[in-house]
Amino acid sequence: MPHVTLHALEEELTGREPGLIRELTDAVVSVYGDWARSSVDVRLIGVPAGRWARGGVAVATAAPSVTFGMREEVFARPDAPRVVAQLVSAFTDAVTSVFGPGCRDEVLVELVGQPTSRSGLGGNVISDSATR
Repeated sequence: MPHVTLHALEEELTGREPGLIRELTDAVVSVYGDWARSSVDVRLIGVPAGRWARGGVAVATAAPSVTFGMREEVFARPDAPRVVAQLVSAFTDAVTSVFGPGCRDEVLVELVGQPTSRSGLGGNVISDSATR
């Protein structure tokens, strides 16, 4: 199950939730295909004013950041460089389509690979539950 987490300042996030959910889900689908749509888990995290800082000082504005969690095996595939580039581009496009092009150069996209053996669902390690 692909997990997309977006962090943005609360003031800038409020009211944009439906568009972000749609655009971030569509970003995953644009890379993996429509079969992935029902599995995409989107979390929107609003950071209150005064709780986002850079250089030791709270910022008044900040471009959203996106973290995409997926199985680390994707990074070992022969097509990994293409998939990584497509995901970074698709998530950046998704964010700028909702927040506007002014934030494009500051949007951070982090792709995080998680070994299946270190994930759980329903109280079971995923790799163990697949064999039961």
